[in-house]
Amino acid sequence: MAISPAGVRPEPGSFRDPANRVFHVGDEVLRGLDARAAEHWRALAGSEFFTSLLATGKVCATEVLEPARVPADSAWAAVLRHERIPFVSHPYEWSFTMLRDAALLHLEILRAALPAGFTTKDGSAYNLQWRGSAPVFIDVGSFEPVRDGEPWAGYRQFCQTMLYPLLLTAHLGVDFQPWLRARVDGIEADALRPLFRGLRRLRRGVPTHLHLHAAMQNRHAEATTTDVRAQLRAAGYSRELALATVRGIEKLVRRLEPTSSASHWNDYQRTCGYSAEDRVGKERFVSAALADGPRPRLVLDLGANDGRYARLAARHADHVVAVEQDPAVVDTLYRTLRDEGERRVLPLVMDLADPSPGGGWRGTERASFADRAAADAVLALAVVHHLAIGRNVPLPEVVAWLADLCAPGGRVVVEFVHPEDPMARRLLANKPEGLFPDYHRAEFERLLATRGRIARREELPSGTRTLYTVVVGG
Repeated sequence: MAISPAGVRPEPGSFRDPANRVFHVGDEVLRGLDARAAEHWRALAGSEFFTSLLATGKVCATEVLEPARVPADSAWAAVLRHERIPFVSHPYEWSFTMLRDAALLHLEILRAALPAGFTTKDGSAYNLQWRGSAPVFIDVGSFEPVRDGEPWAGYRQFCQTMLYPLLLTAHLGVDFQPWLRARVDGIEADALRPLFRGLRRLRRGVPTHLHLHAAMQNRHAEATTTDVRAQLRAAGYSRELALATVRGIEKLVRRLEPTSSASHWNDYQRTCGYSAEDRVGKERFVSAALADGPRPRLVLDLGANDGRYARLAARHADHVVAVEQDPAVVDTLYRTLRDEGERRVLPLVMDLADPSPGGGWRGTERASFADRAAADAVLALAVVHHLAIGRNVPLPEVVAWLADLCAPGGRVVVEFVHPEDPMARRLLANKPEGLFPDYHRAEFERLLATRGRIARREELPSGTRTLYTVVVGG
């Protein structure tokens, strides 16, 4: 039975390549291919290198659907079905090592593809996603047969969305996340070049991949792609040279390391002021809240810090997204999860007072954090006071936001830090007196009751913090 066009939801982030398009039918992720792309797919599917990538999970699981599954009235010659990624994230939400590992996977795949007669026509960081701490390449439609004498078509995208952000942080100690968030196409070479003048021009990777690349772009600005390809073929550019170039970039990326910076949050467990009794009570409460009811498919841990409670949540849930503002903390957590082989926890960099908005074409090409959430459970532990006092977000807004991140019937496990708590007093000391008259437990409980049913309540032994489990809409 053919799928009705009414049941098809095009993926907003998939429209730039007319040869193939991702769309959704129910919970299925499908990709339509035109006649030429379908021919490329058949050759790709029969290749040994691609079969190996699928078997090792480096490329998302993909299968061909029967022709009858093609949406009615579509022009697609074939339709593929992909595995569903647990949570779609964006490169500006990744830490340095996450972006580097994603870049290395992309290069590894390209290095395997070239000798087999294939290349990738795209080089965007958005072509990769995560299964917990493991990167996975998702743009199967990007593979195409390589033509001798032609350069890697995705090189510029790779530089703008992966290499340049890595150079920015490794060489200058500047967080790349705001730069990538500002432009969906990544960091232009001309925008980065002014930062690499003087002796900085000589830093690893900068002369070739930034200054020379930018000069070549400007030199050939008036030339067509066909002209440039013809010139490269005439100059003897070969597949072997392309492969050597990829290996050189891979060596460069592997050697890049983030510039170390001090972070208060890296030492949070020692400096946060929790007593051992408070910590034990908090862990017991969170475990009980997540174990009570259906097993959560997705849990959001907001203000995850070192991932203590994200790890705890992973014992009770299929997938956990651990959100933390400090890139250095997220990077430390990611490296630990990666080295342990943890595939249920995805750490992300995000300021909770300024969460990722929609971006790209019409503001929908890259979905906002709120639109991607729909969690079965939300952990907001030691977060409310930082938003309400530290960032001046009205308490009703904080409660409404937490509830809206949940799917209907989901659970919010939230901690309220009383005004007399040492951490709250520290935040209040930096604010005008009387600025937060409504910041007290009775008002917080009233607000929670407007968004759901308070199923559990427990005061920690310190007496200055209270935990709640709220069933949203209950």
